[in-house]
Amino acid sequence: QVQLVESGGGLVQAGDSLRLACAASGRTFSSYSMGWFRQAPGKEREFVAAIANGDASTYYADSVTGRFTISRDNAKTTVYLQMNSLNPEDTAVYYCAARDGAVYKHYAFYRSWGQGTQVTVSS
Repeated sequence: QVQLVESGGGLVQAGDSLRLACAASGRTFSSYSMGWFRQAPGKEREFVAAIANGDASTYYADSVTGRFTISRDNAKTTVYLQMNSLNPEDTAVYYCAARDGAVYKHYAFYRSWGQGTQVTVSS
């Protein structure tokens, strides 16, 4: 298992940007596919973005395509989520997650999770 710690959340206005980071502990970070998920009050945890372990190909939910960018720095064992043009519907707790292998878009396929970071977007 890999330990994950998210940071970078906060309170912003609609149209603003945030950059989330997820720092990982472990010696096999490059072998993990990494995902970002979010959960708003009263809603199920949903997929946001993911990046593969091999070619670093990226995947996005329709709701964030064109606004969010996921990236990874294997040397720093860190994955990032750049969030632009934020709107109130993006308000949620954001979690990073890791799995040993290929990318999946459902949270059930991920074994390691961070504690989450709150993102609140005011209108």
